[in-house]
Amino acid sequence: MRVARITTTDNPYDPFDDFDKWYLFDESRGYGTTGYLGRVVKTSNELSDADNQEAIEVAIDSIIDLHPTGIYRKVVRNVVEEFVA
Repeated sequence: MRVARITTTDNPYDPFDDFDKWYLFDESRGYGTTGYLGRVVKTSNELSDADNQEAIEVAIDSIIDLHPTGIYRKVVRNVVEEFVA
């Protein structure tokens, strides 16, 4: 499944692999990127994981489009879904 994350161009940490460090850097700069994304994205428990990921990516794209200065960028990975019984 394709999974997207948002980051700022100056954040040296990977939001996938080093989320805690990424988050601390983001908050210490006053960006509040996770909160911003949370206010923009339209997800639901009623949607599939794939549909929620698509909604997240659409929200990330809209944030990037709203900030033409280029402060935000998207990081994308293909993640294998794990089946949990």
